[in-house]
Amino acid sequence: MKKNLTIILSNIFKAVAHEWTIELLNREKFNISFILMNPRDSEMEEYLRVNKIKYLRINYHGKKDLPKSIVSIFKFLLKNKTNVLHAHLFEANLAGMIAGKFAGVRKRIYTRHHSIYHHRFFPKAVKYDKLVSYLATDIIAISKNVQHILIDLEQVNPKKIHLIHHGFRFEDFDKLTNERIETLRNKYSAKNKYPVIGVISRYTWWKGVQNIIPAFKHLLQDYPDAFLILANAGGDFKSEIKKLLAEIPQRNYLEIEFENDFIALYKLFDVFVHVPVDGQSEAFGQTYIESLASGIPSVFTISGIACEFIEHRQNAWVAAYENENGIYTGIKSLLDDKILKERIKDNGKKDVRKLFALEKMVRGFEEIYLAD
Repeated sequence: MKKNLTIILSNIFKAVAHEWTIELLNREKFNISFILMNPRDSEMEEYLRVNKIKYLRINYHGKKDLPKSIVSIFKFLLKNKTNVLHAHLFEANLAGMIAGKFAGVRKRIYTRHHSIYHHRFFPKAVKYDKLVSYLATDIIAISKNVQHILIDLEQVNPKKIHLIHHGFRFEDFDKLTNERIETLRNKYSAKNKYPVIGVISRYTWWKGVQNIIPAFKHLLQDYPDAFLILANAGGDFKSEIKKLLAEIPQRNYLEIEFENDFIALYKLFDVFVHVPVDGQSEAFGQTYIESLASGIPSVFTISGIACEFIEHRQNAWVAAYENENGIYTGIKSLLDDKILKERIKDNGKKDVRKLFALEKMVRGFEEIYLAD
């Protein structure tokens, strides 16, 4: 008999990873439904409509809407006769685990997508993380870093925790057309610019963008026509980032709030940079995988999933935390040393395909869904 699987997402408007997962889940074993906690219609909702997947959108605008969300989820789970509940992201986790417990859903799973964020910035929220873990029957840790935080900092029962890395559909990276790349190159005026240094990161302190800009400023002395692309350019650290950008000629950088075709965007970059300020801030860091899958030589600091497989000068250049000179040295080395650049590109592509296959993640989910 099929199991009724309900997936709950909060504040997710476009989710390629969930689309990949839906397409790979065994439909002979699961009836899939979704609950979206969103303030408006979205591309995710359109995807569900087009593919005729049952869903409920709860008009969620913030924490004040949590009580009504819990009630709405509770009613949906009962009517849907949900056997398995899988929640993603903090508000969905909290509302979903509470509603699922009251609705008598026997298998209540959540994926922990954040790491030490609450401990560092919102310590009062840690009690809610602990509540969610208490109510869950199973927890998916997306990296060893998250696993460590759950067990050592929050004293979660290790028997509940399953280490399952994010999976990626790498054929989407391999089938990328030149037309898509050139469309973005023209869109963002990146034609005939060299080198293009790419960053895909929110403007928040722990992402370390404030350390990239001075490194790029230094690079301009070697490459006066260098072009810095900053994607996902928004966040609570924006004013500080703007001050640093004011020290660079406007012709040498571009900010992009959002680009839907992120796979093509990576191909505009000659070097990619992602440099969180410490090893624990990233829960995973999908951009580590995406950049290497795209064959872009990259400068990283080690955080999140990078702790588990990145090796200096083998599949990336590793810089010290909060070290603009180290970032500059890494970029310059990858631009100047062709042998090093090619080795890093080849090894990076091989490593991520070996470790982060989509099929591996989805089969891991299914094993938990089906376990008694």
